Amino acid sequence: MDLVIRNATLADGRKQIDIAIRGDTIVEVGPSLPLQGAHEIDAGGDLVSAPFVDAHFHMDATLSYGLPRVNQSGTLLEGIALWGELKPQLAQEALIERALQYCDWAVARGLLAIRTHVDVCDDRLLAVEALLEVKRRVAPYLDLQLVAFPQDGLLRSPTAFDNLKRAIAMGVDVVGGIPHFERTMAQGAESVRLLCEYAAEQGLMVDMHCDESDDPLSRHIETLAYETQRLGLQGRVTGSHLTSMHSMDNYYVSKLLPLIAESGVAAIANPLINITLQGRHDTYPKRRGMTRVPELLAAGVPVAFGHDCVMDPWYGMGSGDMLEVAHMGLHVAQMTGQAAMHQCFLAVTETPARILGLQGYGIAPGCKADLVLLDAGGPVEAIRLRAARRAVIRRGQVVSEAPRARASLRLPGRPETVDFRLGREA
Repeated sequence: MDLVIRNATLADGRKQIDIAIRGDTIVEVGPSLPLQGAHEIDAGGDLVSAPFVDAHFHMDATLSYGLPRVNQSGTLLEGIALWGELKPQLAQEALIERALQYCDWAVARGLLAIRTHVDVCDDRLLAVEALLEVKRRVAPYLDLQLVAFPQDGLLRSPTAFDNLKRAIAMGVDVVGGIPHFERTMAQGAESVRLLCEYAAEQGLMVDMHCDESDDPLSRHIETLAYETQRLGLQGRVTGSHLTSMHSMDNYYVSKLLPLIAESGVAAIANPLINITLQGRHDTYPKRRGMTRVPELLAAGVPVAFGHDCVMDPWYGMGSGDMLEVAHMGLHVAQMTGQAAMHQCFLAVTETPARILGLQGYGIAPGCKADLVLLDAGGPVEAIRLRAARRAVIRRGQVVSEAPRARASLRLPGRPETVDFRLGREA
């Protein structure tokens, strides 16, 4: 073998597992494998996971915080206005460099697949060209999937649909939309129909910003689910954000959840951003804003968590850490039961991998040798500690390493070091 990882704990609970890798592929997984590797890594009982996957991001805006000015209010609307000011000033090479820097951060965090929306409402399609170039450059170490996103509204922006089609012809992967940003509910529904019909004609996946609003009457997810069934797009469509569902009455949601499940539409919540931007018009009680994650999961709807923004006009925080995203999602959705906490780990690993259609993802013979060794005993501890990534492996090669998280103590009668772990999975 080229590489053997010894004594690993896997996310499904298996312990003392060896993972044997030849070339860029996992060839055997099991306890005490009688194989030798040209290189061996002792996991020491720590968690080895398939890589983190971010199902919802905006790489064309990332690391642009403060350009052309800081979002003083921290609101969604000021962020949109700021992006409108910044777009005419965008320089392609600067956009590429910011995106590449973020991809460096992602790899160091064990984040090896990202679906990023790219604004197509600039007739120059400058950001599209830039991210297609970034996709080409990072392909050896990171899977980048692009969504053609008409950020100013498909019908509200006169050239948006033509630009979206041009972007797809240039190599963008997924059809995007933002129906709640159209001028009327009717136009929002019409945009969903047009985009789903286009995706069906082209054989493409769909991922729409849908109902990112506190308005309980913003119900475009209903239209998206209907069009998915009508056009036979089951398993190829995602509704992102869905924050209005947090404000809907329970009777309507009891009708909506089965419709979403039957249509095969997946959902993506963005905990860091949803909890930050929603509920801004409330005094108290103040709504959380994030969609109904536990209820969607109980209905059989695949739910992933996305980072959405890192240091851009909408959000001045973030570092590309999907464990931070899972940590926030766990708290906001009150998913503190044992099974629920494990679901939060799946929401940044296996579930988004399925939504993106990643091939060869996982830890089993025949899967790509893309792995993350974490300074944690299991998924819950990894979330609690936002665990250090001891090693990140891409196609059988170690591409990033970090030390275990340890602190030295100078306290009489106490241990010399502390590592914040209990020595068992919490």
